[in-house]
Amino acid sequence: MPDIVVAGAAGRMGSRLVACLHDTPDVRLVAALEAPGHGALGRDAGELAGVGRLGVAVGGDAATALARERVLVEFSVPEASLEHLRLVARVGARAVIGTTGFSAAQRTEIEGLARQAAILVSPNMSVAVNVAFSLLARMGKALGDDYDVEISETHHRFKKDAPSGTALRMAEIVAGALGRDLARVAVYGRQGLPGERPRQEIAILSARSGDVVGEHTVSFGTLGERLELTHRAHSRDTFARGALRAARWIAGRPPGLYSMQDVLGLA
Repeated sequence: MPDIVVAGAAGRMGSRLVACLHDTPDVRLVAALEAPGHGALGRDAGELAGVGRLGVAVGGDAATALARERVLVEFSVPEASLEHLRLVARVGARAVIGTTGFSAAQRTEIEGLARQAAILVSPNMSVAVNVAFSLLARMGKALGDDYDVEISETHHRFKKDAPSGTALRMAEIVAGALGRDLARVAVYGRQGLPGERPRQEIAILSARSGDVVGEHTVSFGTLGERLELTHRAHSRDTFARGALRAARWIAGRPPGLYSMQDVLGLA
C-alpha cells in the first residue's frame, strides 16, 4: 500500500486529494504539507478536507515528511514543486506532479532529478484528457495541413498560468503530428487587423471565468466542415482520482520521468 504525502493539502486540489484518499482503501495518507506560515499548519488534514479527523496534521517541514518509498502528490506552483522534487531525489521517494507552468530550465532540472527517482509529471491527471491526448495525435496526422487548428480553454478566475498546461500539451501534440515547430507557429491572441490566417498557425486562446473547473476544445476546421474534440471537467475529483491512480502505478517503479500516458499504457 503506497504511503502518500500530499503537498498543498489545504488548497483547492490538495483538499480534494485528501478527501479522495479517504475513500481509496489501497493508498494511505501519511503526511500533509503546506507552506511555512500557512494558516492551516497544525490542523487536521481530514477536517480541512471535510471528511472528518484523520489524525494527520498539516505540517511545513517537507524534509521530515518525505522519506524513502513514500509518494509525493502535488498540485501547486513550480518553485515549490521543484524544491520538493529535489528532496524526493535526495531521499529516494517518488512523486506525482500535476503542477503546471514550469519553465524550460525547470523542466530540464526535473529531467535530471528523474535519473535519481521515479517522477511522474502530467499537465492533466484526468484519465479522459490523457485519452484525448492520444486521439489528438491521430487526428492531426490524418487531417493534415488542410485543417486549421484552434485550441480554446476556460478555467476558474483563480488560475495563475495561461494558457493552461493542458492546452499547451494539446498544441504540442498536434504540432508534432503535423511536423510543425510550435514555437514558430503558435498564436496566443488576436487583435486589430492580423490579416488572413496563415495555414500553419496553431492558435491557443484562454478564458478565465468564475468557478469553471476546466474546459478544453481542439477544433480542426476546413472549408465545409469542422471537427472538434472537447473535454469538460465537472469536478476536481477527476484530477485527484487520476493522480491517485498514478501514485499506485509509480510505487515500486525505477527512476525515470513518466507521464499519465505510461500509467494508461498509451505511451
